[in-house]
Amino acid sequence: MSSRVGVWMVGGRGSVATTALTGAAAVAAGLAEPTGMVTMRPDFAEASMPELGDLVFGGHDVVETPLALRAARLVDDGVLPVGLPNALGAAIEAAESEQRPGITGHDARTEPRAALGRIVSDLSSFKSRHDLQKVVVVNVSSTEAPVDAHPAHQDPALLMDALDRGLAVLPPSALYALAAIEVGAAFVDFTPSVGARLPAIEALAEAHEVPVAGSDGKTGETFMKSVLAPALGARNLKVRSWAGYNILGGGDGAALADPERAQSKLDSKGKLLEDILGYPVEAPIRIEDVRDMGEWKTAWDHIVFEGFLGVRMKLQFTWEGCDSSLAAPLLLDLIRLMALALEREERGVLSELAFFFKDPAGTREHSLHRQYEMLERWVLQRVVA
Repeated sequence: MSSRVGVWMVGGRGSVATTALTGAAAVAAGLAEPTGMVTMRPDFAEASMPELGDLVFGGHDVVETPLALRAARLVDDGVLPVGLPNALGAAIEAAESEQRPGITGHDARTEPRAALGRIVSDLSSFKSRHDLQKVVVVNVSSTEAPVDAHPAHQDPALLMDALDRGLAVLPPSALYALAAIEVGAAFVDFTPSVGARLPAIEALAEAHEVPVAGSDGKTGETFMKSVLAPALGARNLKVRSWAGYNILGGGDGAALADPERAQSKLDSKGKLLEDILGYPVEAPIRIEDVRDMGEWKTAWDHIVFEGFLGVRMKLQFTWEGCDSSLAAPLLLDLIRLMALALEREERGVLSELAFFFKDPAGTREHSLHRQYEMLERWVLQRVVA
């Protein structure tokens, strides 16, 4: 795949987006290793995915903090190495020149058709300016509250009619998904927001012959759950309870301080255990905003399981990490994989990318090793053929 690939990030001036585009430029320039990128493993060496230096970045955001300033703050927070943003100033400035004002919740509620049209116009102009045949739209914006059900969500014609009549039936994330589909771009939702996960939008992705994937990037605590829960299940040890306590700061922590928005994250994190183990588990999850944490987060899990003759035992683990550093390489993986899907003319929901998500669209498979096998088979299917 020799042509350049456009990357349009919703939340393009946020910490995850800034880390991803800076990291892509650093790896392309030989200033960093692609540590954490699954698609850089030898298993996928034969697949025809774009090089990181072939990615052209742009995006929407509702904040006006320039990328250079965001990158400088990430250096202060220990997320980016000292001196790296200065060494990659041209790449950061190029991405900054392609940032556009984002769609707000107010826009989506009051003028949904106009908001959709503005996104479509910005994406089309981006493609034209850079002569791009392939564009991947990635949602890394703040988590939205769950969307209220509406009949228009079930049918493409009803959905478009509702938008034409100015009805507030879609949140911003879904408008971005719809706009991406209209311009023939792939769409990835790295958040637990609704995005493309409505029957009407999934049907439109099929009809427009574009791939969509999501939801909610699996970076830390849930990543560990998807490893440990299958292990306990394979040993036939009965999990009695699994409690999780999360503290985090930064923009994500501030967003999740809103109970309605936090519910989307809790719903996403809470679907895994029963699907893996095959029975209900008491599994309360708490998320707390601690501003002092900044870009870092800590998760503590307390697991009670039952062994032979009903003896109860416990397992505890603590996960500490930088969410942007964990998310950015996975984001770059997904961009490369969706470019491959566009090249292969894949359409609709790509369940084969479940490995990357807490709440994977199109499948209820949550076991990490099985998800990896799904991914490997999909990536290499045509290489082997």
